[in-house]
Amino acid sequence: MSTKWNLDPTHSEITFKVRHMMISNVKGEFKDFNVEMESEDDTFKNAKVTAKIDTASISTNNTDRDTHLKSADFFNAEANPVITFETDSLNDDITGNLTMNGVTKPIKLDVDFGGTNVDPWGQTKAGFSFEGKINRKDFGLNWNTALETGGVMVSDEVKIAGELQFVKA
Repeated sequence: MSTKWNLDPTHSEITFKVRHMMISNVKGEFKDFNVEMESEDDTFKNAKVTAKIDTASISTNNTDRDTHLKSADFFNAEANPVITFETDSLNDDITGNLTMNGVTKPIKLDVDFGGTNVDPWGQTKAGFSFEGKINRKDFGLNWNTALETGGVMVSDEVKIAGELQFVKA
């Protein structure tokens, strides 16, 4: 019998970093997302994980940049309102299918299982951290501009990371 785990959104985050002008990183996050997990036991081996992220919830703390990221130059949030990730093999790493901007590709994420604990209200919680890298051009996020000094405005490599806490259903 499998156990369902529900996301605890107040203790979870999905973030990203991308090189800007080849000299610094810009960090952002997705504010609205849900992750569901089903596992056979509390080791979470081969757990099934499904994540759905509201594309328009992207936030980099800059309204103009966020508007540009939601446009057809990048995520095309109107046509592609949801980013999804699905896997059925959770171990020390996850390989699953990421669908973003209408394109589905397999990606690999490193996962750290933080353990389980019972909170003061008797709820069993489980924590995970993940990180990985994707090439944004693999998902059709191609916008860029050349710099006078050589190089480009936005790197192709995007680092993604997250902290996820779940409540046993």
